[in-house]
Amino acid sequence: MDLRLKKIDIYIIKKFLGTYFYSILLLAVIIIIFDISEKIDDFIDRKAPLSAIIFQYYLNFIPYFVNMFSSLFTFISVIYFTSRMAANTEIIAILSNGVSFWRMLRPYLISAIFLTVMSFALMNYVIPYTNRGMRSFEKVYIKNPFRVNDMNIHMQIRPDTMIYVENYNNVVNIGYRFTLEAFRNNELKLKMSADMIKWDSVKGRWKASNYTIRTIEERKEKLQRGRELDTVLQFRPDDFITDIEDAKIMTYNQLNKYIEKEKLKGNTAVGKFSLEKNKRITFPFANLVLAFIGVALSSRKVRGGIGMHLGMGIAIAFTFILLLQVTSVFAVFGNLPPYISLWIPNFIFAIVAVILLIRAPK
Repeated sequence: MDLRLKKIDIYIIKKFLGTYFYSILLLAVIIIIFDISEKIDDFIDRKAPLSAIIFQYYLNFIPYFVNMFSSLFTFISVIYFTSRMAANTEIIAILSNGVSFWRMLRPYLISAIFLTVMSFALMNYVIPYTNRGMRSFEKVYIKNPFRVNDMNIHMQIRPDTMIYVENYNNVVNIGYRFTLEAFRNNELKLKMSADMIKWDSVKGRWKASNYTIRTIEERKEKLQRGRELDTVLQFRPDDFITDIEDAKIMTYNQLNKYIEKEKLKGNTAVGKFSLEKNKRITFPFANLVLAFIGVALSSRKVRGGIGMHLGMGIAIAFTFILLLQVTSVFAVFGNLPPYISLWIPNFIFAIVAVILLIRAPK
């Protein structure tokens, strides 16, 4: 089998990638213009420097935007340029010159794999860094500080140590009705209670107010009470804050480590982070699936022309996105594991792609 690229391969690849990057960058410019009009008051009120707006915010915004609409624009690009080729009878000319339909799919496959790898790299290793710049800009010039006022927090800080806080406020870093329990061989060895704990950022430790420490050693109890105690506890204020937006600034490896740590703590929000991790694997493959559906739909010359193909293509693309959202809800609030639920849309539409390719004109 000759794996060298022919002129027709290069022609289709240029058409595919050229249409993709041109259309998505054009839309990015339009979105940025609308975004500026929406946030211009914040920029003026908070005196955001022009250099920070351009280089720290919008320059970092482009990779995020490109990846967000990657699969949709892969699909639309294939539909657009392939239907134009069909309307100009270019596909008929290709097939009538001895090139099989399956051979004609090779440049589509190469381009779709390129976009899949690009999307995977963006999601897992590039966008987490660009999001950090965007997030630091938003905290200063757009959004108000993230606030947490959680109730009834249970956390495992070590395999043998549990803590409980009835109420925690992250703005002032104060927790109320605090309890710490330490076990050894499934037996309670230490219990500490306090009406309030407050983080001392200068000393890097917690200050407990109206505390009681109960120690049990060899069936003997020791009780200690006091008004204030500076103590080193093995957790920090950040451990009480669970913001799903944090996942967007973590690389794939960092996200994996974070999920393992949160599972140890018994964090109930860990499912949302697992969903984000699995999205970074499954989402890029949508480029591959939707590209072949686009080829199968648009390679046939129909009376409606490009408009008919685009209409059908957009309907299928939004059906895919809707199905992805539905399965994501099952992953978060149901019993369906994220690594299964997020593969369901790709699997269903892969079957659709195979059927359409088989039925496509040869």
